[in-house]
Amino acid sequence: MIKNIIFDLGGVLLNVEMKKTIEAFARLRWKETDQQGNSQTRLAVFENLETGADSQIRFRENIRKMLPGRPAADEIDHAWNAMLLGFFPGTVDYLSELKSGYSLYLLSNTNILHLKHFRAIFFNDYGFPIDKLFKKTYYSHEIGFRKPNPMAYLKVLEDAALIPGKTLFVDDLKANTDAAAELGMKVLNIEAGTLLKSLPDYLRRQTGRLGD
Repeated sequence: MIKNIIFDLGGVLLNVEMKKTIEAFARLRWKETDQQGNSQTRLAVFENLETGADSQIRFRENIRKMLPGRPAADEIDHAWNAMLLGFFPGTVDYLSELKSGYSLYLLSNTNILHLKHFRAIFFNDYGFPIDKLFKKTYYSHEIGFRKPNPMAYLKVLEDAALIPGKTLFVDDLKANTDAAAELGMKVLNIEAGTLLKSLPDYLRRQTGRLGD
């Protein structure tokens, strides 16, 4: 019997479009390159922010090194946050309903800049903090690990005292659900934006609860 549900954020609850950030950085004259070394450097810059290894100040300085000018902090933040769109319609009402039968948690690969931005989006749209939807929230830059690193899941399981076999993990990336399954959790891998169809169907098959 499923007692707990851990949700991913981007693609599951929040509409994310990476193209928006790519376009915003292009307007700051970001020059893409095929050089492997530069690609790895960019990846490290983003991952260090998402694991909390780098501060937002260090992140902005690293971004400036990849741009021909010296954009202001708010220009960098605006470009970086451009990918974060609104929460998928109906999702908040559905999660509010789920809370009557399940303990809900959030585990997201994110960073301090995105966290501030999507919290503001949510509060502006719904009038209460997003964290109140969940029993507890876990963000990669706060716990020090990103999915699919097993430590990210173990941090949640241990901190919340969850039994893996009674816990469902929902994510739109198969690598992330595969890693959760290796730890004994039940998993649901969905296409981005299909939570309101996929999860009720899954719960109906598994338990018959809150599936309508």
